[in-house]
Amino acid sequence: MLKPGFWESPESKDILKERSVITRQNEILEELEEKLEELNILLEMGQEENDEGTLQEVRQDLKGFEKAIRRAELQRLLAGKHDANNAIVTIHPGAGGTEAQDWADMLLRMYLRWCERQGFDVRMLDLMPGEEAGIKSATFLVKGQFAFGYLKSEAGVHRLVRISPFDASGRRHTSFASVFVVPELDESIDVQIDEKDLRIDTYRASGAGGQHVNKTSSAVRITHLPTGIVVQCQNERSQHKNKAIAMKILKARLYEQEQQKRDQEKQRLHDQKKDIGWGSQIRSYVLHPYQMVKDHRTSIETGNVNDVLDGNLDRFIEGYLKMNADSKLEQQASANQR
Repeated sequence: MLKPGFWESPESKDILKERSVITRQNEILEELEEKLEELNILLEMGQEENDEGTLQEVRQDLKGFEKAIRRAELQRLLAGKHDANNAIVTIHPGAGGTEAQDWADMLLRMYLRWCERQGFDVRMLDLMPGEEAGIKSATFLVKGQFAFGYLKSEAGVHRLVRISPFDASGRRHTSFASVFVVPELDESIDVQIDEKDLRIDTYRASGAGGQHVNKTSSAVRITHLPTGIVVQCQNERSQHKNKAIAMKILKARLYEQEQQKRDQEKQRLHDQKKDIGWGSQIRSYVLHPYQMVKDHRTSIETGNVNDVLDGNLDRFIEGYLKMNADSKLEQQASANQR
């Protein structure tokens, strides 16, 4: 940073971003070391004075300390180029009408609860409610350090098995919903898009009604014809703002798609990712005839379905990140042998 011309160089933003991440990691380490020292002092005092109250306080503090260590260890696994970025999450129901749309809405609530637990800020970019229940689609921005690094583990197809509340006969139904997760890109990353490849449609924003709702065609839908990627935004009153946000989402989707293409050959032997398509679910949520959530990539499972649907996803995210880290180590070892 002290080199002449640093602040005028195009790499300065990336370096400052990297510096911010490293600084925060060092701060976390220092905080953990200070907390450990405090606990050791408390423990010695409690043992010397045989003070059960102090010893109980140490036991309680240790639980929080262990959680902080696990979180710090997890962040060490987030070394991807955009892992520290904000995340753009899109949820789409699969075939199945109201049943699938309700499942997509359940997933949306699950992720919003998870973000709340993590202290992340959420901004809803697009939300299309279903006719009877649930949602037709939802796109939201998650703002917070390592938001993309954590949430990238959720990209894929999610499967629900339950007794349908919309079936008068009380039959068991299987529903699917897909989740797309891409990093919010900073302006230093240039994604070239030819205007001729775009179809831009405007329509009236849907909503709960009111004086200003549905009066103008402010909502924007953009289709990228070569790839078939469709993005939309309707949460701003201005058509211009909605278009700008939709273009930002499109650029992030195209960038992530290109990155996946480049990584595909490198990961061919060890790739654990699933294509986002029906029949390749990453996780199943079974509510009937028994209760279980199982991640098919890591084999991690739990019988506490309600806890997971209430936003407790940490065990699945942690398992995926560790699996990815192990896979990369295997790739490196294989490459070194060759």
